[in-house]
Amino acid sequence: MKLSKKLHDALNAQINAEFWSAYLYLSMAVDADAKGLKGFANWFYIQFQEEQDHARILMNYVISRGSEVKLAPIDAVKTSWNSQLEAFKESLDHEREVTAMINNLCELAAADKDHATANMLQWFVDEQVEEEESFSGVVDSLELVGDNKMGIFMLDKEFAARTYTQAAPLAKGE
Repeated sequence: MKLSKKLHDALNAQINAEFWSAYLYLSMAVDADAKGLKGFANWFYIQFQEEQDHARILMNYVISRGSEVKLAPIDAVKTSWNSQLEAFKESLDHEREVTAMINNLCELAAADKDHATANMLQWFVDEQVEEEESFSGVVDSLELVGDNKMGIFMLDKEFAARTYTQAAPLAKGE
């Protein structure tokens, strides 16, 4: 069964949104890197990779359903932030917007009675819960340390240890 036009268009829009997210996190990584915050940069470089994974999962799915992936231009992103707290607050807000987009996709799949797409999207629903929790935790930590340079230093060292793990659907070859 091919995807409905409405769901196909929405999935292509989500692919673009995932690439935009990747571009945003790449910009945040470069900004942190330029400010000497290598750990924060590492956090965002990993987010950049994860968002590309999300786009690839969606592209693979669209192709598997016999539909066409239509890549669109990626809009410009902001390039500097006044603080890591500002960057992470914007990231959390952005992830909440992505969650709303994923929920919309779920509603479209349900309306189409497209159980295969609904099943695939469940991974994204779970992923968004994890993303929001992760960013929220960093915002909480940054608010706790405030402008304390030692606190920022400690968080930077902690974030330097974060490692990239390929998204499960890609690791399974889906």
